[in-house]
Amino acid sequence: MISIVRMKLEDSYKIRDIDRSETIERIYTCKDEVLEETKTAHECPNWKEDDYTSIISRYERELENGGTAVGAYDGDTLVGFGVLANTFRGREKDRLQIDLMYVTRDYRRQGIGSRIMKELSEAAVEKGAKYLYISSTETESAVNFYRSCGSAITPEVDEELFEKEPCDIHMVKRL
Repeated sequence: MISIVRMKLEDSYKIRDIDRSETIERIYTCKDEVLEETKTAHECPNWKEDDYTSIISRYERELENGGTAVGAYDGDTLVGFGVLANTFRGREKDRLQIDLMYVTRDYRRQGIGSRIMKELSEAAVEKGAKYLYISSTETESAVNFYRSCGSAITPEVDEELFEKEPCDIHMVKRL
């Protein structure tokens, strides 16, 4: 049984339980709010130590600044997590960003990501947000996941986030 719980700062080390590897068959680019699909055959490997260190640092920075983390656990093993940043974005300052969102390889397509998104959406509403802002990796699995949760391509791209990850697909989800 998978339990979904709010994570704490001191839970950051559990992120090492996550296997982010993935077989990627399609990626998207976005031009004028239209997705263009490209077939690819690529095996994305699991994180290396530097990657884990970077992700853990992002997790800790967000939680230290008032962000919210939600984890999915199978017993004591973290099998998925998401982080809601605490900085309001957009012209109306009514959007909170999903900063990190991962489900370990062997647990995907079991509804865990949807359960994490539901919890993060509720946390965003509690903080006064009207939308979630998502800077999604360009993979078919990530984009289709966020779309299945009610997200859509945004006409109002956050410039700061776009500069950090220009290949990402920028989306919003109305709460």
